[in-house]
Amino acid sequence: MKIVVVGGGKMGLPLGCAFAMRGAEVTICDINPQIVADINTGRSPHDEPGLPEAVASLHAAGRLSASQNTTEATREAEAVVILVSALLTSDRDIDFGNLDAATEAVAAGLQPGTLVCYETTVPVGACRTRFANRLAIGSGLKCGAEDGFHLAFSPERVKSRLVFEKLLTTPKIVGGWNSEAATRAARFYGAWLGAQTTNVETLEAAEFVKLSGMIYRDANIAIANELAAYAEDHGLDFNLIREAANTDNETFLLLHGIGVGGHCTPVYPYFLIRASERAGKPQRFAALAREINEAQPRRQCERLAAAIGGLEGKKAHILGLAFRPQIAESSHSSAFAIHDALVSLGAGVTLDDPCFSDREIKAYGFEAASMAEAKPDVVILNTAHPEFLNPDFAQWREDGVSAVLDGRNVWSRAEALKAGLHWVAVGEPTGSPKR
Repeated sequence: MKIVVVGGGKMGLPLGCAFAMRGAEVTICDINPQIVADINTGRSPHDEPGLPEAVASLHAAGRLSASQNTTEATREAEAVVILVSALLTSDRDIDFGNLDAATEAVAAGLQPGTLVCYETTVPVGACRTRFANRLAIGSGLKCGAEDGFHLAFSPERVKSRLVFEKLLTTPKIVGGWNSEAATRAARFYGAWLGAQTTNVETLEAAEFVKLSGMIYRDANIAIANELAAYAEDHGLDFNLIREAANTDNETFLLLHGIGVGGHCTPVYPYFLIRASERAGKPQRFAALAREINEAQPRRQCERLAAAIGGLEGKKAHILGLAFRPQIAESSHSSAFAIHDALVSLGAGVTLDDPCFSDREIKAYGFEAASMAEAKPDVVILNTAHPEFLNPDFAQWREDGVSAVLDGRNVWSRAEALKAGLHWVAVGEPTGSPKR
């Protein structure tokens, strides 16, 4: 089977490799010439476990190639999977730019009988009311007709650093333009991905499955952050409380923290929030969860300022730009909001992250420095990289650090206080060293 995957990113390329591993002939289409060149020489453009080996072997076997010409590749395809990024506009609504461009390129080469499946997370109704029309107009084919094309939606549900594992173990949700399209999509993923499929029948149902999961996650974290705030104010350790609450087999509170980052959780809830606002039926809880989680970085920085009598003129050092440990990805990282909060409170700010070069850190708008170079007064942990898990608090104190903010609940309160540091952590009362 000839399959085209539009989008050679960290999710699209592994998906294409998974298809090729089961014998399909796969073309990865991307507008980035470097990604195309890398794939066509058997090199992986992304750092994802198992991906370099997969690209090399599948390219050598003649089952994986890449092209910048999506239209030409689509003309030869029996199935096209679209997995390009969906970003937010300045007013926090979906930016359809990448999706529309991919759709138009596919439409120009679309042939009768082809299955087109979108995996990019979109607002409910986008496939039926937006993409189907664009595909039909661009191809001259009718969606769902016997001599037309088949349209389905199956949301991407993988995770960076675990993509291949998630592709094989996480059920694929599928829905279609009609029952025929949904059935075709289920058969396609079952045969060429080898995954369990869950057919929810309609495009809208499949779109809503992904948004529901994202909003649940965001709201759960927001609940944890709200409860953690109560614990901070009432002398309680929410780390212990959360663990105890989760032992009843009915509660599943996620981790509280200084912020929520990534490509998904800070972004996708807005697709439903904005659509619901336009419909005059706002999703209040989803909107409140976003408000709570987005307020976390500044709220915690203000707690740090209060602990030492203000940050005016102080040197603050952020540990971590990545939104998750051990990845070089900064999408919607809370580091940006932490930086802005610290600056507004009068601090000078530096940042260090072992996954990024100094040049990359500077390109994101930060002043790059190591702890030794920064000589900070306060240190804020944003990313729990292994390199940051076991600090020498005594040495930090000797070097002039007066306070730490543990944004990920991985450091030792007792050790920090013993070293003579002021202690601030999410979900814990502020601690001061004994005089």
